[in-house]
Amino acid sequence: MFLKESRTGDLVDVIDMASLINPFSNEVTVQYQSGEDLADPVSVDKQYLAFPSGESLPECWVNGYYRKCHR
Repeated sequence: MFLKESRTGDLVDVIDMASLINPFSNEVTVQYQSGEDLADPVSVDKQYLAFPSGESLPECWVNGYYRKCHR
């Protein structure tokens, strides 16, 4: 899945989908897609990721207490 790193605007390919959708995980392993060569995987804080359209990640992916806060 491709997401956008909001600080740079670069596209990143999510390597670890489980950590992306785990609301208790703050970091996600990604590979940057800028340049000709494939970059090495790095961990990025979820708060800096968004969908390519600019839409933020769903609250249930980033907040482990989402259900308790929205009752």
